[in-house]
Amino acid sequence: MTQADPPKVVIVGASSAIAAAIAERSRQRGDRVHTVSRRDRAPVAEGVHHVCDNSPEQIASVVSSIMAAPGFLQRLIICNGVLHGEDFRPERSMRELEAGVMSKVLAVNAVLPMQWLAAFAPHLKKAPHPRVVAFSARVGSIGDNNLGGWYSYRASKAALNMMLRSAAIELYRGNKQAAIIAFHPGTVDTGLSKPFQGSVASEKLFEPDFVAQRLLEELDATAPSADLKFLDWAGKPIPW
Repeated sequence: MTQADPPKVVIVGASSAIAAAIAERSRQRGDRVHTVSRRDRAPVAEGVHHVCDNSPEQIASVVSSIMAAPGFLQRLIICNGVLHGEDFRPERSMRELEAGVMSKVLAVNAVLPMQWLAAFAPHLKKAPHPRVVAFSARVGSIGDNNLGGWYSYRASKAALNMMLRSAAIELYRGNKQAAIIAFHPGTVDTGLSKPFQGSVASEKLFEPDFVAQRLLEELDATAPSADLKFLDWAGKPIPW
């Protein structure tokens, strides 16, 4: 496998509208698109879809299958995330904290993305000019927290940022052409943000395709670095 082979883009947590838009734009660029989700549904007909229950055994199996396919690994885009569910919403005060909910949100938003990144790490260290992005959130910024609340979600994204920072240092040590971005997509018109869109100005509610375009542009513009970049959809740095 050589750099002359078509680049390979891997999108994990590909059941969301944003992930589908990223997959479609990547396909249009000529990339070999591999999508991964728990659902047996491919966002892009021309891509390769992998169903995974996110157990360590299946993660290892999917990574092996993807890396055995044609093309060199160029981008790893991790979209996993949860904000609310049928039985829980972001906490407005400490009295709403529940250990089970906190553990669930941390597992999906912080632990799972790192499991996928760790599984791909040996291959990223050998890849030409690899770029990794994981979906973070502005509310994960400690410096930007002026409203309080949303304890579990804020904590999970802050934890993700810290682990991505360590991963960026480690990955760069092994591959001086690598870089990682923690990306805040803004408020996107998807099911994740639907219950909270009432307070969002229309010009600040983005379509998935717009966010996909901005994310891919940021990946193209990002230089190799051991310094994790925490950026919003406009490419502006977010305070830690």
